[in-house]
Amino acid sequence: MNDPLTKTPDIEAQVRQAAVAALDLKAVELRLLHLEKVTDFTDYFLICSGTNSRQVQAIAQSVQRRLRDEGLRPLHAEGERQARWVLLDYGDFVVHIFDEEHRQLYALERLWGDAPDVTESVIPA
Repeated sequence: MNDPLTKTPDIEAQVRQAAVAALDLKAVELRLLHLEKVTDFTDYFLICSGTNSRQVQAIAQSVQRRLRDEGLRPLHAEGERQARWVLLDYGDFVVHIFDEEHRQLYALERLWGDAPDVTESVIPA
């Protein structure tokens, strides 16, 4: 079976770097959904949570810093000030960082339930 992250090495590396940056700041419940066959606006959703608003902000900053070091900036970012749901749109993938309450409320994994969960392809062993 083909690894869905092998579409292009750049996307694979970028998504992995975003996941590592989030996990470095102790993000919880990290999930990666492969949306390529479900929608045409992006290929992946990287979804994770922080336990409080400060951690959500720190995770978002860590992801942005790590990807900026790789020469990548988000096309769009929102929610950093309130830090309940931070969205970082990198075009081929979108990073969603929630506080626990808003993660349950918006339930993106359920909303995008037709998208395969390819988390195991991303989380470092």
